[in-house]
Amino acid sequence: MKPRRNRKQAPSFRKLLKTSKLKLDNKLRNKQFKQESSAKKRRKEQKKLREAVRDVKSKIPRPLETVNKKKPAEEEYEVEEESLPLDMMDEDDVQLMKEMAQRASFLTRDLTYSEPVHANKRKREDVIDKYEKMPRRSKAEPEKEVIHLLPIKDKHGIIPQSMEKPVIPSEEQEGNEEEEMEAENTEEVPEEPLRIMTVEEMILQRQATLEQRKTQIATLASAILAEPDNSIKKLKEMRSMLMEQDPSVAVTVRKLVMLSLMEVFKDITPSYKIRPLTEEEKSARVKKETQKLREFEEGLVSQYKFYLENLEQILKDWKQMKTKKSEVVSLNAYKGLAVIAVKCLCELMVSLSHFNFHNNIIFLVVPLVNDQCKQVSEMCVEAVRKLFRQDKVGYASLAAVKVISGLVKSRNYDVRPEVLHLLLHLRIKEVEVKKDTEDLAPKQKVMSYKDKKKNLSRMQRKWKKAEEKLERELLEAEASESKEKKLKLNTETLNIVFLTYFRILKRAQKSILIPSVLEGLAKFAHLINVDFFDDLLVVLHKLIDSGDLTYRESLHCVQTAFNILSGQGDVLNIDPLKFYTHLYKTLYGLHAGATNDDTLIALQCLELMLTKRRKQVSQQRALSFIKRLSTLALHVLPNSSVGILSTNRVLMQTFPKTDILLDNDSHGSGIYLPELDEPEYCNAQNSALWEFHILLRHYHPVVQMFAAHLCAGAPSEGSAALKAELSRRSAQELFADYSMNEMTFNPPVSESVPKRKAKCRVYELNKDLEQLIQAQLEKVSSLHVDFSSCIKSEST
Repeated sequence: MKPRRNRKQAPSFRKLLKTSKLKLDNKLRNKQFKQESSAKKRRKEQKKLREAVRDVKSKIPRPLETVNKKKPAEEEYEVEEESLPLDMMDEDDVQLMKEMAQRASFLTRDLTYSEPVHANKRKREDVIDKYEKMPRRSKAEPEKEVIHLLPIKDKHGIIPQSMEKPVIPSEEQEGNEEEEMEAENTEEVPEEPLRIMTVEEMILQRQATLEQRKTQIATLASAILAEPDNSIKKLKEMRSMLMEQDPSVAVTVRKLVMLSLMEVFKDITPSYKIRPLTEEEKSARVKKETQKLREFEEGLVSQYKFYLENLEQILKDWKQMKTKKSEVVSLNAYKGLAVIAVKCLCELMVSLSHFNFHNNIIFLVVPLVNDQCKQVSEMCVEAVRKLFRQDKVGYASLAAVKVISGLVKSRNYDVRPEVLHLLLHLRIKEVEVKKDTEDLAPKQKVMSYKDKKKNLSRMQRKWKKAEEKLERELLEAEASESKEKKLKLNTETLNIVFLTYFRILKRAQKSILIPSVLEGLAKFAHLINVDFFDDLLVVLHKLIDSGDLTYRESLHCVQTAFNILSGQGDVLNIDPLKFYTHLYKTLYGLHAGATNDDTLIALQCLELMLTKRRKQVSQQRALSFIKRLSTLALHVLPNSSVGILSTNRVLMQTFPKTDILLDNDSHGSGIYLPELDEPEYCNAQNSALWEFHILLRHYHPVVQMFAAHLCAGAPSEGSAALKAELSRRSAQELFADYSMNEMTFNPPVSESVPKRKAKCRVYELNKDLEQLIQAQLEKVSSLHVDFSSCIKSEST
């Protein structure tokens, strides 16, 4: 049986080249071949050189003495001259032997050389010429390397391919040679001493440099604004000027560049947030316009990011100015740079609230509200206020509130009150209510696919689908956030605010933040969850009873309590008698001095306590407050008097039976006790509002008008009725309108006694009388006048 034939074909050369192992072997073989070829060349050249030197050396004839001379090491084998039979030879024989020595035979030759001594002279010259004609390689000439290319396969087999790699002289050596030549030339020329510039020359040089930088900044900014899509490189060049190294203009140029870049970014930034592209979007083919827009957006975001990082680094350098040393910027200039950087950040935070890195800017700006530098703190406070006021969605407000809450907690409640005052500017008017109340509201039923298929026909389903698509497109076209989303953000923001407030009430009751907390609770108390009402009222009452609060803080406690009860607290059966008593007792704390500004809070409390809760207020309580407010109007400033009289007008219209205070006759038993702090038991019905008659003679015209109106019973029509501009305004608005903070009367008060110019009368004395007086004065001037002696003589 024949052996089985091997049908497996040998792999082709092209297949072998596809394997990575073969490629690696080829690379290694080429490297070894290069090394071997260069080594072989070097060995061949050395061998040829040795052979040529040996040939030349062997062809030089030597005298017999040098040939017979032996080395010192072989002296022990020499035969002494005395043992030679020269004495027995004649002179002719000795001369013959010397002549024969000139023709040295193989016995007298040096056997270390293979060629004969008596060689042809022409042959020696040919060898020397051969050596001289050999190519010599200079040391500076580089070696030629051989590059092994891919082999070629033909019918006869594989043919290796190779080529010499051209060696290009390196430019570095030429550069070094040029530097050496320049150094030699400079060594020969002696250096001239630098001329010292005067102060005027330095100022002129600085002005010239500054004008050049300003022109460059203006040129770049104009080019960027003219064509933003193709100006990313110019934007980068302009941003690089933030690293100005000229010490004379470094600070000024950096300030100008920061402000210029801020304005440029405000102008060229799109009105949407740029998101990073996905891998699929990057690999997809798009139009040239789309690709150009993508490149512009990517470059804009990167340059904006680098700009913000530069501003952040400036702030860090300012904070570390004691340890930061720089040859360009002095320690005193760090604050000026930091102020400009903060200004740029605040402006970008307010203007570009929709763009990228907005939360990063908030994280930088909000903590600076608590900074010790007043200028920086005021700028940040104003910027955050603007941010809260213009935030219509709620994302920016939520981010800022989170930073404020974290700042207060990390500083262990040791922050400035301005930090918490910012929360009062939040635009939160409603939040999500509980689910059980939401379930009561009718909801639009959303049909599932099965319900549509079951209840609708094919044409109806088609119309329904088109209608839903149209609604989605309309919502996208409006670009407005849904109400549910806003409520969700507002609820989350308010939860963080209340968490911050409750932490301070629980852990830092003696902190300087308590007034801000109470003021914030008073504003947002109607949005607090009902579950916290009882505990919060107990805490507020304890704070009032402790006596550690100031007058303004106690008023905020009362305001917070009644804000709670005026909102969702209406359903609770709570009688805030303690808070009524506290306010009635402390009303006399208001006066024309420092507490005049607190009158506004008291007016707000009175509106919540008496007007909005009129159904829960008794007539006796209303009478007591009207009487005390009338007395209070006598010793406060005019704007406070106007606000208090306006409140009395509302109370007299809300409780019509209080007009008994305008009658002089007493009603009921008892005597009015103004010193009693209980409004229910002070017998206010037995008194009269005699204060209005005193206020009729008040120097402020508006106070006179209100006093006359109230004396007439606060009518809404008739001659005693108020003007529309006064009757339609609330007590708080009137208090603000007639404020005297500018130290002027509003309106101007007319003078009671007109000024008259006194006519000067000139009296002329008679000449005789004048001479008599002068004579008497001359007599008395020389004498000593003693009045005491005259008085004693008259008394005796």
